[in-house]
Amino acid sequence: MNGTQMPLRVMVHESWDEIAMTVPDTTTVQELKRRALDAARVTDAAAEFLVKFRGAEVADESRTVASVGVPAEGALIVLRRRRRPVR
Repeated sequence: MNGTQMPLRVMVHESWDEIAMTVPDTTTVQELKRRALDAARVTDAAAEFLVKFRGAEVADESRTVASVGVPAEGALIVLRRRRRPVR
């Protein structure tokens, strides 16, 4: 992947980890999500999670972080699509 390198922060809600990443601005949101889940050691399928930026779900994860409007040092959240029951 080519492009301008962007430092980002990704909060993985599942583990309450904030992952600092530097990725090309051509990275897709889907790839960013997968990398964040791997870094947080979450083993569930990436499809079970969604990405939010500025409070709204990024519905089309095939878009790049640049096309979504994420700035350098921007923050995203990765969380489950459906709530899990409390035990």
